[in-house]
Amino acid sequence: MIDGIGIDVVDIERFKSSIERTPGLTAKLFTAAEAVKPIHSMAARFAAKEALYKALNAGKGLPWHDAEVINLESGKPAFLFRGKIADLVDGATVHLSLSHDAGIASAIVIVERN
Repeated sequence: MIDGIGIDVVDIERFKSSIERTPGLTAKLFTAAEAVKPIHSMAARFAAKEALYKALNAGKGLPWHDAEVINLESGKPAFLFRGKIADLVDGATVHLSLSHDAGIASAIVIVERN
């Protein structure tokens, strides 16, 4: 049964400007592995985290580093959960799709529970 759906879109240039303008923002939002990605990948990962929070209906206050976007061996994006978010998604299947094109990064998250 679908428990939640979230979607988010990010203007990549606007996101880049925010990262350049705000010291420490990259470290706040991303794990070390995420922070070295190209800007379009970082924007998609930010969108993924926002979409996840919407799908979980969790509101504010979730730790950004507790949901890391990784790529499986096949290249498919997935979340690596830890801490507070791992507790929230315990027993759930979380689906993630990312895209970036024409200056926009987007993500869709579906949370399923049996």
